[in-house]
Amino acid sequence: MANKKGTGLFMVWVDVPDDKLAEFNGYYNEEHLAELLAVPGVLNAARYEAVSSGPKHLACYELESPAVIETDAFKNRQPTERSLRAGPRGVGTNLISNVYEMIYPTELSDEIADSDMAPALQIGRMSIAPENEAEWNQWYSGVYVPNYEKVPGCIRGRRWKIVRGEPQYAVVYEFENENVSATEKWLEQRDINPDNPRMRELMTHATGSPGIWKKTFQL
Repeated sequence: MANKKGTGLFMVWVDVPDDKLAEFNGYYNEEHLAELLAVPGVLNAARYEAVSSGPKHLACYELESPAVIETDAFKNRQPTERSLRAGPRGVGTNLISNVYEMIYPTELSDEIADSDMAPALQIGRMSIAPENEAEWNQWYSGVYVPNYEKVPGCIRGRRWKIVRGEPQYAVVYEFENENVSATEKWLEQRDINPDNPRMRELMTHATGSPGIWKKTFQL
């Protein structure tokens, strides 16, 4: 069975005006996702809409590795007339297009590789000063994410380092529903470790981070 997840992630966020939304959704659902999924190394894809924060529309693509974006099959795709008219660059604003490499967990397990696109995602995008990076990464991967992974409804957390785009790091929590991080059990984890407040203060969140997105479409 082919993997559904890999060690690369391609994420595209965009806002779209209401009068362009039907055409935008038609392009994505009828053409674009299938086009990307036909590229070798693009393993799975889904579309999401923001429940909190933004940009509102998110397309998430699981990649075998970040190297997929450098292949001829990915780079040499020719834009269609519909993509130019109704795609993110044609009708969108606040466009963010990022490619990431997985850093937590450090290896792709069979459980992750076999798992489908989550019903909801909580995503943080952040930067950290070089002098704090090593300690912060050790805390984030060793303490912060593992504690949140204990919360009912949290399928898993994965951390990512930027390959293309900004800022330099991201965390993606996969949820069974969009309300997981509002539960008492999730909130209990926020300061359960004495290092959490200090380590959170060291990082700078990007605009719109963190936010929650709910799955709206998958082929």
